[in-house]
Amino acid sequence: MPERLSNAGSPAASALRTRLARPDIGLRRRGFTLLELLVVLLIIALLAGYVGPKLFGEVGKARSKTAASQMKGIESALDRYRLDTGHFPSTDAGLAALMTNVGNTSGWEGPYMSSAIPNDPWGKPYIYRTPGENGKDYDLMTYGADGKPGGSGEDADIVNK
Repeated sequence: MPERLSNAGSPAASALRTRLARPDIGLRRRGFTLLELLVVLLIIALLAGYVGPKLFGEVGKARSKTAASQMKGIESALDRYRLDTGHFPSTDAGLAALMTNVGNTSGWEGPYMSSAIPNDPWGKPYIYRTPGENGKDYDLMTYGADGKPGGSGEDADIVNK
């Protein structure tokens, strides 16, 4: 019993008495209040609203650049086809003529691409027509994300030059 009395003035006993006298102190330090959580969620929502559109806009630009790059590769293959055969593939033969000798074309030395002809970055096949508009030998294009002529941004048409 004398030991208990000697420990009654210790700092630990003093802290225990304070906690027992004010039980709400321990609860306040345990977690966040509802208001604090709402403020954090609001800040996260504001940041997402600001960063999200910018990030998705960059994805659209990257897809458009990928389409332009793929089209350059297809144009190069079309040029090699023309050098070997003396003409571009017909619209009916299409881009498949770069991979297989459609119609037993004389001088065909293909395949002219190292792998299958890619779809555009939106999963649609590239559009090929010969003769092209405005005096071009052929038109090679994609209608963009929406798959329809016209549009802007990611929906804009990408056409060979």
